[in-house]
Amino acid sequence: MKTTLVTILATLLTALLLPPASFAQPNQEILRETLANGLRVMIIHNDLAPVVTTQINYLVGSNEAPQGYPGMAHAQEHMMFRGSPGLSADQLASLIASMGGEFNANTQQTVTQYFFTVPAGDLGVALHLESLRMRDVLDSDSLWDKERGAIEQEVAQDLSNPEYLFYTQLLGKLYSGTPYAHDALGSRSSFDKTSGAMLHKFHRDWYGPNNAILVIVGKIDPHKTLAMVKELFGAIPARPLPLRTQVKLQPLKPAAIRLETDRPYGMAVVAYRLPGYNSPDFAAGQVLADVLDSRRGNLYALVPAGQALYAGFSAEPLPDACTAYAMAAFARGADGEALLDKMQGIIGDYLKNGLPADLIEAAKRKELAAAEFEKNSIPGLADSWSQALAIEGRQSPSDDLEAIRRVTAADVARVARSVLRNETSLTAVLTPRPSDQPVAARGYGGGESFTPSRTLKVKLPAWAKDAGLSSATLPAQLKVTESLLPNGLRLIVLPSDISHTVSLYGEVRNNPDLQAPKGQEGVAGLLDELFAYGSTHLDRMSYQKALDDISAEASAGTAFSLQTLSEHFEQGVALLADNLLHPALPEKAFQVVRDQSARSRAGELQSPGYLSHRALHEGLYPADDPALRQATPATIKALNLAAVKAYYRQVFRPDMTTIVIVGDIDPTKAGEIIGKAFGSWGAKGPKPVIDLPAVPDNKPSVHRVVDRSRVQDQVTLAQTLGLTRTDADHYALEVGAHVLAGAFYATRLYHDLREEAGLVYSVDAMFHFGKTRSNFGIFYACDPQNVDKARALVVRDLKQMQTTPVSDNELRQAKTLLLSQLILSRAGLDQIGGDLLSLATEGLPLNEPLRAARQYRKTTAAQVKQAFAHWLRPEALVQVVLGAPDK
Repeated sequence: MKTTLVTILATLLTALLLPPASFAQPNQEILRETLANGLRVMIIHNDLAPVVTTQINYLVGSNEAPQGYPGMAHAQEHMMFRGSPGLSADQLASLIASMGGEFNANTQQTVTQYFFTVPAGDLGVALHLESLRMRDVLDSDSLWDKERGAIEQEVAQDLSNPEYLFYTQLLGKLYSGTPYAHDALGSRSSFDKTSGAMLHKFHRDWYGPNNAILVIVGKIDPHKTLAMVKELFGAIPARPLPLRTQVKLQPLKPAAIRLETDRPYGMAVVAYRLPGYNSPDFAAGQVLADVLDSRRGNLYALVPAGQALYAGFSAEPLPDACTAYAMAAFARGADGEALLDKMQGIIGDYLKNGLPADLIEAAKRKELAAAEFEKNSIPGLADSWSQALAIEGRQSPSDDLEAIRRVTAADVARVARSVLRNETSLTAVLTPRPSDQPVAARGYGGGESFTPSRTLKVKLPAWAKDAGLSSATLPAQLKVTESLLPNGLRLIVLPSDISHTVSLYGEVRNNPDLQAPKGQEGVAGLLDELFAYGSTHLDRMSYQKALDDISAEASAGTAFSLQTLSEHFEQGVALLADNLLHPALPEKAFQVVRDQSARSRAGELQSPGYLSHRALHEGLYPADDPALRQATPATIKALNLAAVKAYYRQVFRPDMTTIVIVGDIDPTKAGEIIGKAFGSWGAKGPKPVIDLPAVPDNKPSVHRVVDRSRVQDQVTLAQTLGLTRTDADHYALEVGAHVLAGAFYATRLYHDLREEAGLVYSVDAMFHFGKTRSNFGIFYACDPQNVDKARALVVRDLKQMQTTPVSDNELRQAKTLLLSQLILSRAGLDQIGGDLLSLATEGLPLNEPLRAARQYRKTTAAQVKQAFAHWLRPEALVQVVLGAPDK
């Protein structure tokens, strides 16, 4: 190992050339065209998986919202899912469910985006949907009345977040007098005075083809796809566009924000304005932000010095400016104002003494490497092109890369001097506020009488008759190579030439609830934090520099990872292995980490989020269950470094470790590299027991945790389950869960709680199946007065699942969702690698997706009904409400 590291360090001392700035992959076909009506179309072929993403970008956002109606663009985004002439909301929801695709939308200051990721065979249906929505929308008052309830719940959800309240104040002060001073969310008051006619006018004004950019990425034929686009969109007439709101930034004035937060920690923020997309200094500003965020920078140095729990720098660009801020987290009881002074002092010192040239070059390499990794995801690649074309106004993502390459140290210094002015900066301190302890509440006041009404099968238009047929194709078996090192380490390799990158995902199977000695609760957390301090060969700064020199990202702990360009993979693995197998665990760092962890834990134990999580577990599990063990400030302060080292030796074993490698590498070569780096790692004694014991059925209970920041109640309904991951019934339960939720209005809970009642913005139902214990949960948020109404609907729907077989249409739709999700899970290398690691660590065969697909296809309505009747206990749900104080 010493010889290897010496060789690596000698190599890293040589200046590395920046990789070529290119956003095209080998043999990648890119097709670009502007239709006669002005619609700009970008089509990128990507062979990663039989999946396609369409992303249509309308060049309108909250900037164009009429005066007094700040959420108009956001409201129209919602109404795009309420139907168009020739396509009702029910038909749209049914089509989305039939394709089983992933879909979403977002509204920003300058753009509104609509995403579809579907099996490649459903591209035509996705494009047909978008062409109809571009032509026209219904936007009736009756439909808006229904959607308004949901969007107002989204507003309440964000207004219940102190960080969001801080963000809105930050925008207001940084961009006073401009459209940037408000985000896209909107307000209840503005939505109450919005009409369907106003929304329809907004669509007519801004949703024309000449104000849109369509990006399509996936395993498709670009020329056939372009012909399809022309057929569907070509006849839509261009529309005259209104004048856009001009942004005239005013000189910055110093301002201060002081708020309370419901988080277990506080935050100190110093905010500035950096150059926006339209500035020739935009690239230099991005490099500057990366330098300030460096783990080798002086801001982050506040963490190992024990002066902050976290510290870094972020930048959120807009066309005319960039919202940029230094941020540091502090423990409850610490002095946030003093931390602000330190942060401003660090920025001032950089301006006085200069920014390190080495960090500037490392930041440039990091930006260029990140662009290579964006090729590893079909949706991610579509988003990158949309960002470049629709938001930044570039011709290609490569434009940004070329600009980054041209940035000099002098450019960065000049930009820093012009924008990092403490005398005009905005400061903020968010101070943590403790919560009351959970209280047991009386049972929910259900009493409402609801008549179950299931929607009949929706008749689809002729052009959509084949929607979802792609899901009939079973997911292909991944061509992985598996091996077992002599020391018991399991290695799984999946080669891919989609980019010149390699990613490694690893896990040491462990369970602190069973492995931490009694009285040493918290030892696992301390150990994980100490890995950041390097190895016995390379201290923290040297280790981070070695990673920076090869543009690699790595994290170590019981869960570990590495992302690197292909040519640097061996060096990256050697560095990661050195960190994992020879952690420095320095005494001075231990003292700092222990003190910070104890203070952080004290705040966490009083935070509403933790208390609601704790109340749920106490409702589900017996009093003596290992899962209820918790670290306290006392147990953490009692730990010494010897205890941490002993825990490390007990937990870190090769025969409990799995490594998955995905990317541009030969499996044989990958095996050689891992064997060289990890082959000498050994284990002593028998494998530890890490599986929790089975638990009995929980009893019903209701708990309330007060969060004075919230205007909306967050509700969890949950129960334990007597079956495990290997029980055949779990397939039928998963099918049933996708009848309940997972496809917007087309599933029962969304239809009943959101579309019809307008009680919630979103609702989720999910099972978690483990090796020894499982549970089921439903999650929603609503106004406090509607908690019981929503629960009554949930219980009603669960009971109906137990007594009445689901319809043929619902069963087919749920299966389509599940089968399509298995296909879509191959749309990104990160997800593929993570899924392979999960299967391996859970003791499941790597072909489980194929096996599951076959089981889902065979599942009957009777099996779903039987499984729900046998395992679900709607009257025994544990209810935990995190909400505002009772009025």
